[in-house]
Amino acid sequence: MNRKPARFISRLTQDTLALVLAGGRGSRLGLLTDWRTKPAVPFAGKFRIIDFALSNCMNSGIRRICILTQYKSHSLIQHILQGWNHLNAGQGGFIDVVPAQQWVDEDSWYLGTADAVYQTSDIIESYEPKYVLILAGDHVYHMDYGEMLADHVKTGANFTIACNTVRREDASPFGVMQVDESLRVIDFEEKPAEPKPLPSAADTSLISMGIYVFSLDYLQAQLNRDAADERSSHDFGKDIIPYTLQQNHHVQAYRFHSPNREDTHYWRDVGTIDAYYQANMEIISPEPPLDIYDPNWPVYTHQPQLPPAHFIGNSRACTLRNSMASGGCVIEKSSLYDSMLFSLVKVHDGCALQGVLALPGCEIGAGSRLTNVLLDNQCQVPEGTIIGENHTEDAKHFHITEDGIVVVNREMLGQGVHYMPGVMPELTRT
Repeated sequence: MNRKPARFISRLTQDTLALVLAGGRGSRLGLLTDWRTKPAVPFAGKFRIIDFALSNCMNSGIRRICILTQYKSHSLIQHILQGWNHLNAGQGGFIDVVPAQQWVDEDSWYLGTADAVYQTSDIIESYEPKYVLILAGDHVYHMDYGEMLADHVKTGANFTIACNTVRREDASPFGVMQVDESLRVIDFEEKPAEPKPLPSAADTSLISMGIYVFSLDYLQAQLNRDAADERSSHDFGKDIIPYTLQQNHHVQAYRFHSPNREDTHYWRDVGTIDAYYQANMEIISPEPPLDIYDPNWPVYTHQPQLPPAHFIGNSRACTLRNSMASGGCVIEKSSLYDSMLFSLVKVHDGCALQGVLALPGCEIGAGSRLTNVLLDNQCQVPEGTIIGENHTEDAKHFHITEDGIVVVNREMLGQGVHYMPGVMPELTRT
């Protein structure tokens, strides 16, 4: 593994307020966001998606954070209160959960990402930051924001956008940019049907990661101007960035890189069920592109008091390959191949799991065979259940993604919610 030298933490982080946008509907994640907002969706065995952006803040030296919430936020707020209340207020650290304020119109939610920040302007100003770092709460990656802040100041930019290179065929869901030799942004198009390629590589495009750095004064000026524009959709990608380029303001791109590894630029927008499933499977691959075990860049989260995972039987009773079992799991004489069990999952005798992602509190009945299945939290799979071997039969009861992953939730199994300590208690429809 090729590791970088000791990372640089900028003093600029002390003058920075991070805003984490965590209010999106997450509709492309379908069933997984029926009862929770996207940043609250479990990830990698024991975390939530939002933990990665928050941990990046901690590891970058940013201790002042506001989380802007909106839709289905109860589970997210619970997680923040339980797992992120350790910041030292006496030293200026805090995490402030800010629900939608509806200052502009009492009958409408935030109109766009820029409007969300605009309606929070009074709260932002009260903390008197010099710089404002705007983050999405629904991406998975490691990043040192201090280096981006330092680059923003060094280049003298009006604002800076973190960018990453992706395959051109995958670039349409993002803002696609062109830059000059100094990485100054010269062109930007939000979610284009035909993304422009990089001049140096026709099969790749440069995309915005939805991470922005502004000085407070410049941000306020742009938000006030945009709020007064009745033609605007009040979104950073659709409105703020194109306007500033038209006015020839200095918009700088910052090329993303992982903080401790030169050989990876891992960043995942887990916006669809297939992308979410694949990103979790990457974590348990033999050489995972994101190292959640890196002691130099820890991922923090809420830690419920759970016993270690327990595998029942002798060495031949349980067969494991490229699999993960989190705290409180009990696995009885079964085989797990390329599977991930979140907290408090029970697998009864004689089960065969292949490519299974089981979210917290699931229970899989004896003799079940599951192949390429995603179980939402607290599913109770009956004994002898077979899923994933016959998609014609599966489609009668469950949801099947484009990549052939079978998604199962409690409602599909005819079950209501039953609260288990240590498991996220989202409400379900019964």
